[in-house]
Amino acid sequence: MPHDFMPGLAGVPAATSSISDVDGRQGVLEYRGLRVEELCGKSSYLETAYLLLFGRLPTLEEYTRWTYDVTRHRRIKFRIVDLLKCMPESGHPMDALQAAVAALGMFYPGRHVDDVNNNYWSVVRLIAKIPTIVAAWARIRHGDDYVPPRDDLGFSENFLYMLTETVPPPIWSEVLDDCLILHAEHTMNASTFSGLVTASTLADPYTVVASSIGALKGPLHGGANEEVVQMLREIGSPERAGAYVEEKLRAQQKLMGFGHRVYKVKDPRATVLQGLCQRLFSECGRSPLYEVALAVEAAAEAALSRKGIYPNVDFYSGIIYDKMTIEMDLFTPLFAMARVSGWLAHWLEQLRENKLFRPDQIYSGEHNRPYVPIEQR
Repeated sequence: MPHDFMPGLAGVPAATSSISDVDGRQGVLEYRGLRVEELCGKSSYLETAYLLLFGRLPTLEEYTRWTYDVTRHRRIKFRIVDLLKCMPESGHPMDALQAAVAALGMFYPGRHVDDVNNNYWSVVRLIAKIPTIVAAWARIRHGDDYVPPRDDLGFSENFLYMLTETVPPPIWSEVLDDCLILHAEHTMNASTFSGLVTASTLADPYTVVASSIGALKGPLHGGANEEVVQMLREIGSPERAGAYVEEKLRAQQKLMGFGHRVYKVKDPRATVLQGLCQRLFSECGRSPLYEVALAVEAAAEAALSRKGIYPNVDFYSGIIYDKMTIEMDLFTPLFAMARVSGWLAHWLEQLRENKLFRPDQIYSGEHNRPYVPIEQR
């Protein structure tokens, strides 16, 4: 029996992995040994997904085939579209996504997880179809028709097209692709751990991803990017940022978009996202939310840097999506679109030497209590 209790399993290794690594004190994030800053500057989301899933960068021939496979599997069954049409329009997109992904497993059975070929096509389908589901729900809930994907458009370009039925400016596609790279993987986070627990039962990959989506939608994980934009809108102007931060800290309330379980310096993804903001604004004009964010970061740094609390990945990502006119409650589904490659990479790694997760507990209740008949209670 264990004697040490670590709330939230903080600092307790749950697996060994060669997929990604974080140096929280130096502010370094690597995918398979490659720093995310370099991948954002030179790679694409689909190439990065291949790297995460299969352990290395693809050759030209491999990348051509991989891109072809993902592109050809973007479409979704009409019954999945019908399922989305049956959901309440007021439902959160993450709930719609979780339900639709779980339903995919009924159309593409993946229970034989020892079948390498079947696993490959499960990976392809999930990466290809999740953006289509997100875009379809975004339109269907407003009474608009689902826009089928276009095979002649790249991964990020096609997603933005399916949202609006308009081919986006090239800068939008380029910046979104880098955002997806930054969100693709991040070691043993809550949603990845949730997926691994499910995977350890040898559940199919659609169930694994659906369980990860459920964990991601919480405000302490992927849902924080929505709350950052809400916070910036509430503050309203850079002049009010200092007083807002001071009030939050005085009330001992969490400042959304700040702090990380691992990073004790500024999240390297936040730094890259800040640069992406500048790239986007150079062609599309600055966002007033960005000016507020800069003021909030300055005020928070003065008060919190000594505690190792800095902006995390959620602080600037929502500003980019907002500038692209993407609805706020779609921010976390975009996170899921990216992170599915990381979840599936961990799923494939788990299958190599699978062991059922069955942690212990420290019992803190009573013993030997007598049963009291109901008429005597």
